[in-house]
Amino acid sequence: MRILFRSRGILPGMFLLSALLTATPAGLSGQQSQAGDSIRVEVARLAALVDSLRRSIAEMQDAAQREAAQSELERIRAAAQAATQAAAPTAQQPAGSQEFVGRQRSLQALNPEISVNADIFAHVRPDEPREENFFAREFEISIQSNLDPYSRAKVFIAHHVEGGDISPFEDPTAGADPAEEEGHGGEVAVEEGYVEWVSLPGGVGVKLGRFYQQFGQINRWHAHALPFQTRPLPHLVFMGEEGLAQTGAAFRWLLPTGTGSGTYEASFEVTRSESHTLFGESGRPSLLGHLNAFWQLSPSTDLDLGVSWLNGSYEDEANFFDRNLFGAEFSFTWRPAERARYRGVNIRGGALVLDGLVPSDSPPPAGAVDRALGFWSTAEIRLGQRLLAGARYDRVENPAQPDETAWLVSPTLTWWQSEFVRLRAEYDLLGQMENSRNGRFFFQVTFAMGPHKHESY
Repeated sequence: MRILFRSRGILPGMFLLSALLTATPAGLSGQQSQAGDSIRVEVARLAALVDSLRRSIAEMQDAAQREAAQSELERIRAAAQAATQAAAPTAQQPAGSQEFVGRQRSLQALNPEISVNADIFAHVRPDEPREENFFAREFEISIQSNLDPYSRAKVFIAHHVEGGDISPFEDPTAGADPAEEEGHGGEVAVEEGYVEWVSLPGGVGVKLGRFYQQFGQINRWHAHALPFQTRPLPHLVFMGEEGLAQTGAAFRWLLPTGTGSGTYEASFEVTRSESHTLFGESGRPSLLGHLNAFWQLSPSTDLDLGVSWLNGSYEDEANFFDRNLFGAEFSFTWRPAERARYRGVNIRGGALVLDGLVPSDSPPPAGAVDRALGFWSTAEIRLGQRLLAGARYDRVENPAQPDETAWLVSPTLTWWQSEFVRLRAEYDLLGQMENSRNGRFFFQVTFAMGPHKHESY
């Protein structure tokens, strides 16, 4: 009986323990689930609180910026009001009075731009080292004005003194006393004076007056803007020391081409024959055609090519247009974009052919040649921001006797003190085929006053 009682006591205990063990995992998992839900709720509440704080901070920053901007605006308004009160007249206007202010253009605005360019140099000749060493070769007054949105006018008045010029086919020591020819006297002349229309439809420009003609690029440059102290040797022999400048009309057309294919310009000029070197005493018309092409090969490299043709009459011969001058020029420029003020190379050159030396209405003499040839080349290397070294070589035939040939070699060293002042040292060695040579050392100073300086275009 005792055993049965114990058995009966053990069995209910075992059943109770088994029930507890079975029920415990479910209870624990339920408690864990309730704890996880509580954490998620708390995290969501904290995230909402953070978002609310962020919005509050952003609103406070916006309000502070608006307040600062409003304060700056009020400060500017107060300063403007104070300046207005300071500029206002102290005397009170009478009651009912009214002040009228003229709105017309002031007379000062109508004045043209005036500039002065000067070319002064010293030279030493081995044959006469102490004679006529210093020359104020040229003083030029430039008067320019934009007349209206469509046209502008330019006038260049120069006082030129003979001196330092190159005569390749003449003995510089022969003839009159150099003291009577060089460095004394001089004359005042209008180098250029023209009106130009620059904004006509279709890329067309028109020029009327006296101007340096578009026979290449170098001929358009004034003497003080040249890279050497004289024009190229073929220009001196075929067109004269002052270049080709005549009176008439010029028409320019900028051809409509697409971007990246280059820029092309065509020029046609009709002028009165005033060049004594080319046309003698003839006053008949002369015609000039010029075509120029420009390409930007890279951001640092440019190439410019041009061809020109000039046609006119020599003296008063029976046949018109019996004298022709042909020319071709090129310019190559390398200037790195990141160091354009410190490094660069420019190479120029050209060739000229003068045709029609023998009058067309008369038989040519025995052995006569009807044309003369010439070419020129220059190079400049930028060594620094202000220092340039250059050299040139020219060669030309004598139009009077084409079997005679002259050549010129010139090294230079140029110092740009500023864009207003330029100093140059140059040595010119002039020779002929007969082995006669003449050398001269030049020291040149050019300076400019006013808005228009050493213009090259």
